[in-house]
Amino acid sequence: MGKKILLFFVLLLTIETSSAQKVKKINLHTEINKNRLHIANRIASPLNDEKYQGLELNERQGEGIVWLQNQNFSKGSIEIDLKGQDVFQKSFLGIAFHGQNDSIYEAVYFRPFNFYAQDSVRRIHAVQYIAHPKFTWEKLRKERNAEFEKVIPNAPDPNGWFHARIEISATEVTVFVEKNPNPVLKVKLWSSFSDGKIGLFVGDNSGGKFANLKIIRFKS
Repeated sequence: MGKKILLFFVLLLTIETSSAQKVKKINLHTEINKNRLHIANRIASPLNDEKYQGLELNERQGEGIVWLQNQNFSKGSIEIDLKGQDVFQKSFLGIAFHGQNDSIYEAVYFRPFNFYAQDSVRRIHAVQYIAHPKFTWEKLRKERNAEFEKVIPNAPDPNGWFHARIEISATEVTVFVEKNPNPVLKVKLWSSFSDGKIGLFVGDNSGGKFANLKIIRFKS
């Protein structure tokens, strides 16, 4: 009888957990082929190999975003595989969220060219949070230096694919890289918007590769 009761509670917990969140896997390769993306200031090309079915963005001046259609997001987590390059000031890529339009959004992005920089100051600029249009990286670095950008301990290959998980609560964003159980960045959200669009983000003069997008929404 005891084992049956324990099994019942485990099953109940599983049902409650699954009902409290909604998981959505998005094949970016399919989305671009079916013209289901809004692309701002970039050209997106399908990227397809055995492990990484996604898309690639070209390099161009200014920031670029690819917005997903019909994917409103408030709280939860966003997982993505990313590939930049170890070229100074030419690789800024990550995830935008709570997007209202092409200029109002929050984002977490990475600078792979800083992952293993010899300059210790550059290394602490490996991962960044921003909240546009008011809280740009320049403003945050000037007024709250080293708070909204951090080093990535045991950083991945700056020229290879790496996995990121971005967890977003009502008040904070927490970022994990690869299988490291410790966050590489945990900061307060600075946007006045609590929900909005999800997008793929690249910075000035940067392109990037994106694949294996997964969105987990928390219902409460």
